[in-house]
Amino acid sequence: MSAAVEIINDYDAAKYIASTYFDDPVGYMRDIIGADPDEWQIEGLNSIANNPRTAVKSGHGVGKTCLSSSTVKWFMATRPNPQIIVTANTKNQLDTKTWRELSKWNQVSLDGNFYKHTATRFFLKDSPETSFASSIPWSENNSEAFAGTHEEYVLMLFDEASAIADIIWDVAEGAMTTPGAKWLALGNPTRNSGKFHSCFNSMRHRWNCITVDSRTAKMADKAIIDQWIEDYGEDSDFVRVRVKGELPRAGSNQLIPTDVVEKAIRRVLIKARYEQNHFRIGVDVARFGDDRSVIIRRRGNKVYEPIVFRGLDTMELASKVVEEYRNIPAEAIFVDGVGIGAGVIDRLRQLGLPAVDVQAGAAAKDSTKYSNKRSEIWGRMADWFKTSEPDIPDHPELYTDLISPEYGYNAQMRIQLEKKDDMKRRGLASPDIGDALALTFEDNIIIKGSASRRNKTIRKFA
Repeated sequence: MSAAVEIINDYDAAKYIASTYFDDPVGYMRDIIGADPDEWQIEGLNSIANNPRTAVKSGHGVGKTCLSSSTVKWFMATRPNPQIIVTANTKNQLDTKTWRELSKWNQVSLDGNFYKHTATRFFLKDSPETSFASSIPWSENNSEAFAGTHEEYVLMLFDEASAIADIIWDVAEGAMTTPGAKWLALGNPTRNSGKFHSCFNSMRHRWNCITVDSRTAKMADKAIIDQWIEDYGEDSDFVRVRVKGELPRAGSNQLIPTDVVEKAIRRVLIKARYEQNHFRIGVDVARFGDDRSVIIRRRGNKVYEPIVFRGLDTMELASKVVEEYRNIPAEAIFVDGVGIGAGVIDRLRQLGLPAVDVQAGAAAKDSTKYSNKRSEIWGRMADWFKTSEPDIPDHPELYTDLISPEYGYNAQMRIQLEKKDDMKRRGLASPDIGDALALTFEDNIIIKGSASRRNKTIRKFA
């Protein structure tokens, strides 16, 4: 039994821990938290103790959140008046993983009774105003929350750091002006640009850098790793990022590569390449004041100029769709039926048009690959761009919409398209024109028309 265990209920225990483990986070993790660190975690903890800045890029499932929690606990226990800021790529990641893990480890730690954990703060019970960690979802509109506090002992912790905006990194520099300040940034290296990427390239001289391959980590699921390597290939960007912890060759989380969109804009197809296909119409319905309502037409590999509206109500938009359909009939009209889009669908069906209700949040047909319907139709569209040599109009807003959305993986490792709110947080507009085009890639659905129109099933999205 260690000395720490013997005196843990004594008033002097906190002072003993602070002096004994000030430069020894590995010992603190073993003796006080009661965890057995992996070899890479030992390297990471020692780096944090001996360097002001540590950057860790890794594959999936190696135990990064455990390292983060141990670091916060150690820093809190060994520094006088510590101030710690913890953030992550998304609020969900921060709340359900990073911050939750801290609570879990504190509950089993020998010194856990010294601290209180709430939804947004973790603090020393005896000094709640001077010794604390704060869970802060980042926002470019609230970047000052990451500015320096002028305390001697400050810890910045960025979890899944690839997706944290550059401005947050810039402001956080203000916290690194004291000798006792430390910064830990870690995550999957999903982007080939940005501040986290720079930690391992142009700013490498400022950071102690560590790379963790999932195949060597004790916690990683080796069966899943073998499956990924078999499915994607060992040299694929997916395996490079999600398994090897290596930087991607391309922007691996950009769903539709820029170069294939640019080629599609330059491409001019002869009619014989697409005239055998039926027309399809996609309709995206605006939900907020700055969003656009869009009608777009596709015929096989040929996409036509989008029609964009602002400020229309559902009946006005339905009238525009009817006008477009009567000019050139289409096999089906695919409408984003979520929320107010239902009114457009109802009106089109009332008039006997072949309207299809596409529910973006519904289950994907291929539910083993995609997290929901919106992710699936965008995924199909991305595959179409890569393999079908399409011809699309030179439309700046369409171009931006197509190349802007990113993707990730949910807890079941299914593809998850970036949410519109997350895009807006990155300063991007809702991809309404891109969404309208993606709707035309829905398939195997029943079209409900008027009594005079028979139901029919569409089985191909091309």
